[in-house]
Amino acid sequence: LHANFPELVREGFAVKVWIVSPTTCMATLHTMRAVLKDARMREQAGVIRSTLRSLHRDVELVVERVDKLNVHFNQARADLDGIGTAAERAGKRAARLDNFDFEELEATPVVPVLGGQAAE
Repeated sequence: LHANFPELVREGFAVKVWIVSPTTCMATLHTMRAVLKDARMREQAGVIRSTLRSLHRDVELVVERVDKLNVHFNQARADLDGIGTAAERAGKRAARLDNFDFEELEATPVVPVLGGQAAE
């Protein structure tokens, strides 16, 4: 085309029209598509980075809350252990009182004390 019709090629260049073969046209289209895709990816990269920063902050908050909850669970476990220990002690004392042999004691008169002296 360029060899047989140089005048037509020059006129095309003058009006900014390039005359190319189908292979060159497809290569140009593929290149343009890749460039546009790359530009879109770069635009989205900023959005992705921003979203990742937000996600990272959210994960850090979850980790902090899990740590706080773990502290509360440990405190609850310690409280339950303390209650269990106190219940065991109370049970042992109750068992000792249950096994205590009460003797029948004679009733002795109770004498009230007035002013530091016994009433007569």
